Amino acid sequence: MNDQRAQFRDLLNRKQIITAPGAFDPLSAMVIEQSGFSAVYLTGGGMSRSYGFPDLGLMTMDENRAAIARVCDAVAIPVIADADTGYGNALNVARTVREFERTGVAAFHLEDQITPKRCGHYDGKEVVPIGEMIGKIKAALDARRDERLTLIARTDSRAALGLDRAIERGNLYAEAGADVVFVEAPRSIEELKRIVNEIEAPSMTNMIKGSRTPLLSPDELEKIGFKIAIFPNDVHRAAIWAVRECVNHMRKFGTTETYDAMIDFDAREEIVGTAQWLAMAEKYADRES
Repeated sequence: MNDQRAQFRDLLNRKQIITAPGAFDPLSAMVIEQSGFSAVYLTGGGMSRSYGFPDLGLMTMDENRAAIARVCDAVAIPVIADADTGYGNALNVARTVREFERTGVAAFHLEDQITPKRCGHYDGKEVVPIGEMIGKIKAALDARRDERLTLIARTDSRAALGLDRAIERGNLYAEAGADVVFVEAPRSIEELKRIVNEIEAPSMTNMIKGSRTPLLSPDELEKIGFKIAIFPNDVHRAAIWAVRECVNHMRKFGTTETYDAMIDFDAREEIVGTAQWLAMAEKYADRES
């Protein structure tokens, strides 16, 4: 039994919105969990940038699967993953779902961009025909062995085709069996409201500071009617800022003696459970030799 999937299905059935900050590695996911959030979003863009690449579909399925597995193993809360376009056609999607399912992930989103995809808030996005995406959704549903694994169908057609077509696609994807619909990059509060009111499925939205979509709080999004709100960029961008500030200080002053914007040594060890690992080492130590 996968507890993360059971937890996520339980959260979906509650009235409250699911708020999932974006992690980009196991450590950031652990911090999010220990801060009290009920779910974590593993940002594909954040992972790609952590590898030194822009969010242009440059990460392979195996690279993403390995990263997802490490995060799922590091936390007990449900993990929502990014499956991009499924890394190819419907057959690739079927294999992706089998591989992702083995990681223990609770949910993932699959998008209707062409391959290779690009960040949902970049210009120049293109989408595949509706029939091709419906085929991918059906392949994903047929491939999953655990029906509690949540399939989120994402459409990037708002930018390419307009909101009306995006809503049309959202309903067709829900009709094909998607558990949740995610219309990427709406451009106003009115568009957010239309998405919730006109799509016959639970809706997820993406909150990115400085993006095309108005930045709203989870409470505001819950009042509109959204079921899931992911905040994919904030943690990663804050980490990049902190690294740059720290190394600039070191370059200027030589040490961090006068730099206080960092967690202390013991708090760092507490996050990763060093005391528990050392206790385990003591428990299994060889006392005979």
